Amino acid sequence: MRTEQVIAALADPTRLRIMRLLAHMELAVGELAQVLGQSQPRVSRHIAILCDSRLAERRREGSWIFLRQCVSKHSGRPLSAAIAGLLDAAEKEDEAFAARCAEDRRHLAAIREAREKNAAEYFARHAGEWDQIRALLGPGSTVEAALVGSLGRDDRLGRLLDVGTGTGRIAALLADRCFHLVGFDKSTEMLRLARAKLQDLPVEKWELVQGNFNALPFEEDSFDTITLHQVLHYAQDPLRVLREVARVCRSAGRVLIVDLAAHEREELRKRHAHVRLGFSDEQMLELLSESGFAPDPPITLPGEALTTKLWTASRAAATKVPSKHQQAKGTTT
Repeated sequence: MRTEQVIAALADPTRLRIMRLLAHMELAVGELAQVLGQSQPRVSRHIAILCDSRLAERRREGSWIFLRQCVSKHSGRPLSAAIAGLLDAAEKEDEAFAARCAEDRRHLAAIREAREKNAAEYFARHAGEWDQIRALLGPGSTVEAALVGSLGRDDRLGRLLDVGTGTGRIAALLADRCFHLVGFDKSTEMLRLARAKLQDLPVEKWELVQGNFNALPFEEDSFDTITLHQVLHYAQDPLRVLREVARVCRSAGRVLIVDLAAHEREELRKRHAHVRLGFSDEQMLELLSESGFAPDPPITLPGEALTTKLWTASRAAATKVPSKHQQAKGTTT
């Protein structure tokens, strides 16, 4: 972050407005244009300047591009903290700027409402599919209570990665126990549902990332806690996925896996694209052990027709996780 480039980037009223908006929530380029009342190409030019100066960053989700602010008073970087403090002070002391920012933030309510409406419409379109799955399982509240109960009362989850975050329900459930959470999913539609679910949390608390769980786009030793809720049965190669999870998990970090016990409901392959018909305890023990985790005793949660399992494990401090090259040569479990 070069000081002269940062100062030049901030020397524009529109870019200052963008920075104040991004301090409250992550926004798509089109959403920013809507709030600012400017054309999308013009807003895109301002965004390019902010991103070039590392005041903001872009993230693509399908055909959408989302923006988030890169400065924070809690970042641990002096210049970043100073810029965040300067923007706060500017709004407090400049009445005209404060009024402009307040008006911009009023428009954010419409953005939130639109996201929630789109989420509701999605669930309405797919209600039949959700009902079929729910009819086979026990109450979701039972699973969630078991997941929370597997954690100590005072356990803090540190930096949390929710793989296959879907609607963001599990991420939201654990948000108050982690320092920062990352919701990860392959589906742009699911990420939009998660964004609607998480959008009232502080913007610095969370982020969403699109990608494939076979190649997690994160550095080694990035997370303290990793969750996979009803995700692993979609994996062609569960061992590869869990080795990726182990790679980005810090020593002594934890993984929490909620998935189906082994079953014979073949129709789930065709109707809901399940690749695996659940997992036995023996299979999961082998998968976790080969990935470098030390498994805990599993928890069984009977349902109407299918049984759900909760498997937890800790990353052994001395374990060397296979590199991506080694993982590519591994065998499928």
